[in-house]
Amino acid sequence: MSKTIYIATRGSALALVQANQILDQCRAAFPDRSFELKIIRTTGDKLQTASLANPDAMLPKGLFTKELEVALLNGEADLAVHSLKDLPTELPDGLKLGAVTEREDARDVLVTRGRFGSLKELPKEAVVASGSPRRQTQIKQLRPDLKLVEIRGNVGTRLRKLSEQTELHATMLAAAGMKRLGYSINDAGKLGGTDVPDNIFVIPFAVTEMIPAVGQAAIGLEIRENDPEIQKIIDRLNHADTWHCIRAERAFLNAMGGGCQSPVAAHAVILSGRIQLEAVSFQTGSANFGSGVGEVGDPETVGKVVAAMVDAPKIT
Repeated sequence: MSKTIYIATRGSALALVQANQILDQCRAAFPDRSFELKIIRTTGDKLQTASLANPDAMLPKGLFTKELEVALLNGEADLAVHSLKDLPTELPDGLKLGAVTEREDARDVLVTRGRFGSLKELPKEAVVASGSPRRQTQIKQLRPDLKLVEIRGNVGTRLRKLSEQTELHATMLAAAGMKRLGYSINDAGKLGGTDVPDNIFVIPFAVTEMIPAVGQAAIGLEIRENDPEIQKIIDRLNHADTWHCIRAERAFLNAMGGGCQSPVAAHAVILSGRIQLEAVSFQTGSANFGSGVGEVGDPETVGKVVAAMVDAPKIT
C-alpha cells in the first residue's frame, strides 16, 4: 500500500471548502491512493484583532501560510492548499508553488445593508468596512468622501457585523469566496444563503474598476521541491491558462517588492493566445496604472515589464 498523502489546510470555513475540493479531485484522479486532510491553525487565525491595513503593525509575513509550510518542510504534510492571494511570492527554501486550480470569478463585490444601484448611490461619507489596503485605496479613488474602517472575521461574521452595526453602510468581499461558501445573488442583487441577514445586497465591481489581488479566486497548491511523486499528482489538477496568468501576476508583485498586504493589484487574462495584464500600485500614495501584453510562454516577463511601468517616476 502506498503511504497516505496528507493535505494541509487552515481550518476556516472557506479554507475547508477549498481543501475538500482538492481532496475530492485527488481521490477522483487517483482512486488507488489514500488522501487525508490535516487541519492547521495559522498565525493569521490567531491574530483576529490585528490590522492588516496598518503598515506600522509589523505583522509577520505569511500570516495564513507559515504553519502549513512548516508542516511541509517537516514532512508532516505533502501538499498545502492556499487561497493563492494569501501566498507570498517568496517561498521558504525547499518549497514551491506546484499547481493552481482554474480561477473562479475574480471580481470583488460591494456588500450593502439595503439596496443601492451602484457605489455612487451610497450616502455621502458612508462608512465602508474593509481590512484590505488594496480595496481601501481603490475605493477611495472611486469615492474619496467615503470613510474606511477596519473589519476582520470570516464572511458570516462580516455579514452579521454589517447587519447589526448601523454605523456601517457596506463592506467588500471576494466573489469567489462567497460562491464557494454557497452564497448566491438573485436578479435584484439580494444575497442569499444560510443565515444571511435580511436586507443584504451585493454590487459586483468590474475587474477594470476594482483590480483584484494577485492570484485572487485561484487555489494554489504548494509542495516540496524535488518531490516528483506529489508533483505528478497535482499536475492532474493544474489549470494551464490560470497557471500562466498567475505567474505574470506574481512576477509583477515580486518585482514591486510587495507582499500580500501591499496596496497593489494585478489581473491577467489570456486573449487571442496572449497574456494581457492590468495592474495598479498605490505605494506612492497615488494611483499608478500599467498594462502589458506578452507571450503565454513567458508570463514572468509580462509581469516584470508592467511592474517597471508602474514603478517608473511620473513626469508632471
